[in-house]
Amino acid sequence: MTLRGLDHIQLAIPPDGEAKARAFYGDLLGLEEVAKPEPLVPRGGCWFAGPGIALHLGVQADFVPARKAHPAFLVADLAALRKALEAKGVSTTDDEALPHIPRFHAFDPFGNRLEFIEAGKGFS
Repeated sequence: MTLRGLDHIQLAIPPDGEAKARAFYGDLLGLEEVAKPEPLVPRGGCWFAGPGIALHLGVQADFVPARKAHPAFLVADLAALRKALEAKGVSTTDDEALPHIPRFHAFDPFGNRLEFIEAGKGFS
């Protein structure tokens, strides 16, 4: 058996969080919303895609944000993304534990931790 890749990442959002998710992940981060398969539509949530990214946001009734576990997104221009996030009131935090990897953390509108890494300078 050999793992071949990662199909998607799922993050939880609270009930009725889809509008905020679309504004953050779609409008701000530039991911494209993709239609969920019809049998899954009644569950709520929304799905997004981008280059090498498949992100599923699922509604969780007893929602608790992921404050430690997180996806790490590769970014073409880390400084430009940071500027765009901060212009929209999203605070960012440097992570200099590994100084050779340019990166920072932020939180989505629901409190889920996200990591952003300069493409070509990350772990892989």
